[in-house]
Amino acid sequence: MTVATVGQALRRGAVVLREAGIESPAREARLLLAHALNRTQADLLRAPAAEVDATLFDALLVRRAAHEPMAYILGRQGFWSLDFLVSPATLIPRPDSETIVEAALERPPPARVLDLGTGTGCLLLSVLHERPDAFGIGVDLAPEAVALAQRNAKCLGLASRAAFLCGDWAAALNGRFDLILSNPPYIMSTTIPHLMPDVSRYEPSRALDGGADGLDAYRAIVQALPDLLTLCGSAVLELGIGQGSAVALLAKAAGFSACFRPDLAGIERAIILARD
Repeated sequence: MTVATVGQALRRGAVVLREAGIESPAREARLLLAHALNRTQADLLRAPAAEVDATLFDALLVRRAAHEPMAYILGRQGFWSLDFLVSPATLIPRPDSETIVEAALERPPPARVLDLGTGTGCLLLSVLHERPDAFGIGVDLAPEAVALAQRNAKCLGLASRAAFLCGDWAAALNGRFDLILSNPPYIMSTTIPHLMPDVSRYEPSRALDGGADGLDAYRAIVQALPDLLTLCGSAVLELGIGQGSAVALLAKAAGFSACFRPDLAGIERAIILARD
């Protein structure tokens, strides 16, 4: 057992994380210690001289210093003001992806929603949270991701309006949807080893790797859209930086028009597709 005061543990943790190149070492040390002790950050700040068992905290520091993502260590990540369970079987929800939800909510309210490559279910469940009359289906190739998305639906009180299936994009589906969502893998295969270590070492490559040009998943999704969308339906897909024109051309060849929505940094992050 490692005994230390709260203040000592936090100072030591900040030093360890700073030396490991973590951007916000003091803040992350507080998060890790609060998680290890099952307390709030406010509890820690109120009692800096309190003695605690820092054994678990030290183990968590080792993981974070190796650049394991904080979300995987904590097991949770906030998205669209909701709390999502996460695991190494899925991508970690990111603020940029909230642009997809924003764009989806600007479309006419859907009755049926489909999320391709659902991961944690964050896109689908966020939209269902805002559209109480809608029902949604999430599809993912990984059984572990499907199970996690189901748990998130239950935790968020949305299990009665969401179903999750294991499948290869739309291959297992027979039906049409008013709204289709996707954050597909869009990073070029050769780029993945050069990403920041938090991503390249820990997040699932199948959810990152978009093939030689980063567009493999878009080709599969766009090809399936004519049979999946209702006549007045639309699809909202996340884009990688600079991919808008290429995906719009794929969509045009399949009979769809495209428009874009930028994220908070002004980058084209969502492409909205509708029948011409």
